[in-house]
Amino acid sequence: MVERVQALDQIRRALKRSRVVALVGPRQCGKTTLARQIVRPDTLNYFDLEDPASLARLAEPMLALAPLRGVVVIDEVQRRPDLFPVLRVLADRKPLSARFLILGSASPALLHQSSETLAGRVETIALSGFNLNEVGAAQLSRHWLRGGYPRAFLARSNADSLAWRQQFIQTFVERDLPQLGINIAAQAMLRFWTMAAHYHGNLWNAAEPARSLGVSEPTVRRYLDTLTGLFMVRQLQPWHENLGKRQVKSPKVYLRDSGLLHQLLGIRTDRDLLSHPKSGASWEGYAIEEALSRIQPEEAYFWATHQGAELDLLLFKDGRRLGLEMKRTDAPTLTSSMRIALEDLRLERLVVLYPGNRRYPLAERVEAVPVSSLAETDWRGLFPKRPASGR
Repeated sequence: MVERVQALDQIRRALKRSRVVALVGPRQCGKTTLARQIVRPDTLNYFDLEDPASLARLAEPMLALAPLRGVVVIDEVQRRPDLFPVLRVLADRKPLSARFLILGSASPALLHQSSETLAGRVETIALSGFNLNEVGAAQLSRHWLRGGYPRAFLARSNADSLAWRQQFIQTFVERDLPQLGINIAAQAMLRFWTMAAHYHGNLWNAAEPARSLGVSEPTVRRYLDTLTGLFMVRQLQPWHENLGKRQVKSPKVYLRDSGLLHQLLGIRTDRDLLSHPKSGASWEGYAIEEALSRIQPEEAYFWATHQGAELDLLLFKDGRRLGLEMKRTDAPTLTSSMRIALEDLRLERLVVLYPGNRRYPLAERVEAVPVSSLAETDWRGLFPKRPASGR
C-alpha cells in the first residue's frame, strides 16, 4: 500500500473551503481509493455510478441526496450529467449541511458541466498516478520504467506490469472513449497515440501525423486535444517575451505517464530503456512530470528561441519566476543556453535536475540537484530564496 498523504491532505483542505470538489483524472489512477479513505463505501454517503445499487438509489436524486450530512462521494459522476443542477441546488443551501466530492475520469463533458452548472461552487483537483514523493527515491528506476499507475507500478514483475499497461491502452481506446461520448475509431486513436509517443519531448507539427493517418490537420488536432483533455498527453505551451528575438511558438508534446510511453514505444526492460533512442526524451518527460507534481506551480511553460537558447520549464510560483532544466548526464555544467535564459527571462533561480546523487552549485542562482530530491524536499527547498543583503 502506497500512502498518498499529500493528495489526501489536498482533498481534505479543498473540502473545508469548497462546497463541491471535483477529483478528476484518468481511470485507474487511484481516485476511488482516495475517496474511500474519506468516506466509507458501505455508507449512505457513498455512490458509485458503476454500481446498479447506487444508480437505483439515485433514481430520485433530490430525495436521495438532500437528507445526507457531512461529505458525500459520487464516483464516475460523468455517467449522470443530470446530477449537476441538483448538486448546484444542494450546494447553495444555508446552512450548508453537506459537501460533495465528485469523481470523474477526466471527461471534457464532466469539466464543462461542472464549470457551467457549478460555477463558483466547485474546486477541481487533477490526480495522476503515484509520484516519486509517494513511492520514495529508492524506487526511482522502477517508477520511471513502469510509470505511476498503481497496478502497473505495484505489479509483481515487469511482465505483469506490461500486461496491465497493454490491457489499459486497449480498454481505453475500445471502451473508455465511447463511454465518454468521444467518437474516434479505436485503431485510429491507437495509431495516433503511438505517433504521439514518438513525438514525446519534441515540438508538435500536425502535418506529418495527418499525412501518415490520411486525415486532415484539424482532425489530428482533435485527436491530440482529446488525449490532452483526458490527461494522457501534456501540451507544454511556449512562453513569449518581448526580447527582440524570434521565439518558438509551437507546443511541446509529452506523454504524461512514462509507463504508457514505454509500452507504446515497445520498451520492455531497464536495458531496453537505457539503450532506446528515446531514452533521453523519456527521462526529460519523467522529470518534468515529477517536478510539476511536486512544485504545483500556478503556470508552467517552456521557452526556446530560433537561435538555439531554450529552457525546459519556466515556472511561476507564489510571485516567483523560476527555471528548470532536465539533463540526463552524470555531472551537468553551466551552458550558454542557461546563461541566456537566466538573463533574458529574469529568473530568480535556475535548477538543473539530473540523475546523480549530489547537489552542487553551477553558478550564482544556478544549482544542479538530483531528481531523487523531489521525493525528499518541497519546492521551497528546491528553490531556496537568497538571503537578504545586510546594510
